[in-house]
Amino acid sequence: MGRKRASSGMDALVGMPWPIGVVVGILLFSGVRYAIPWWFSRQDGGLAHGLASSFLQALSPLAWLLLAMCWMAALLSFLGARRRRILLDTCTTLESLAAPGWRQFEQLVGEAFRRQGYVVEETGLGGADGGIDLVLRKGSQRVLVQCKQWRRRQVGVSVVREMAGLLAHHGADGVKIVCVGTFTRDAEAFARGKSIELIGGATLLDMIHAAKEVQRLALAPASPVEPTLPRQSLVSGSIKACSRCGSTLVQRRNRRTGEYFLGCSQFPRCRGSGDHA
Repeated sequence: MGRKRASSGMDALVGMPWPIGVVVGILLFSGVRYAIPWWFSRQDGGLAHGLASSFLQALSPLAWLLLAMCWMAALLSFLGARRRRILLDTCTTLESLAAPGWRQFEQLVGEAFRRQGYVVEETGLGGADGGIDLVLRKGSQRVLVQCKQWRRRQVGVSVVREMAGLLAHHGADGVKIVCVGTFTRDAEAFARGKSIELIGGATLLDMIHAAKEVQRLALAPASPVEPTLPRQSLVSGSIKACSRCGSTLVQRRNRRTGEYFLGCSQFPRCRGSGDHA
């Protein structure tokens, strides 16, 4: 059966990006260790000053405990994110999708959607036999995801019907069902025309490859823009001015085509250009 676990503040921090846990820990420590005693010290009366001294002694260990818990959550978040990245980057074939356990498969799918710009919540309400495994958020959109790591049989219409019921029950914007294999014709027919997307193993693999390519392009060093100083046009032999802002045009190179052109020296503030060089 699917395993449910009670959510807690620690779980919420672990599920967030690790810098958030670091910042929350510092804020809690500062508030408990300094802000509360300071507030009491500003109150009139001997009782308030006495309480301030008591709070300073009693809350100091609590402040350090909260800081340690938040930073531990940040560390777990960092390690979890690193593990998911490695898991996704090592998947290159359908066989590699089916290799990890069901929990790792959910994390793999979550990382693929995360690279599409979704905020991913791993609910822990799914498990090996079904349920809501992931919740995707992008803006006001909320999408429920179920992951099926069935290796030798197709996902049938009963699974799609179940998720259609959960879609209506939770008032979500859509449902995605992800599997390693394929779906039956009845399942595809039932999902047609509804806010239900069926993602088979081949489509999932395409998503992963696309996510890798986006990351590779994002990490690739930018081609140097040449030159940065005004340069004579190869067309007319004279220095030209930008038609938009009046600044000098310089020779640049299109990183995609390799073609040279005249662009404004104030780029990116001004995107004016001239004739091709």
